Amino acid sequence: MFDGIGFMELLLIGILGLVVLGPERLPVAVRSLTGWIRALKRMANSVKDELEQELKIDQLHADLKKAESKGLANLSPELQESIDQLKKAAESVNRPYKVEDTSPVAPKASPDESPSAVEAKSSEATSENSSTPK
Repeated sequence: MFDGIGFMELLLIGILGLVVLGPERLPVAVRSLTGWIRALKRMANSVKDELEQELKIDQLHADLKKAESKGLANLSPELQESIDQLKKAAESVNRPYKVEDTSPVAPKASPDESPSAVEAKSSEATSENSSTPK
């Protein structure tokens, strides 16, 4: 980033910044400048990642077209790998989402207790929780 700027130039810029902005505003200016630089780097990285993803999708699409033209037989290993990746992606999209049970955990019954006794204990516990003042 600072290929053409040496230590002496950076020192001169720092001294000029101190003179122009003063000791009170210089730290704030440096923080805001570094924040802007970070935001620009983040934005550049996100654009780069999106372009790489689009190029990968285009490559997979081209591989699929080649595989279709060959009739999905006698494919090269690269084409077969692309087909496998596409199949995995299609399966993950078609797979239904699992809904996790969010109900409170019921107390487990000991071997000598009946299920109705466990239900009575859990209903007593919930009624005690709702009746206690907060």
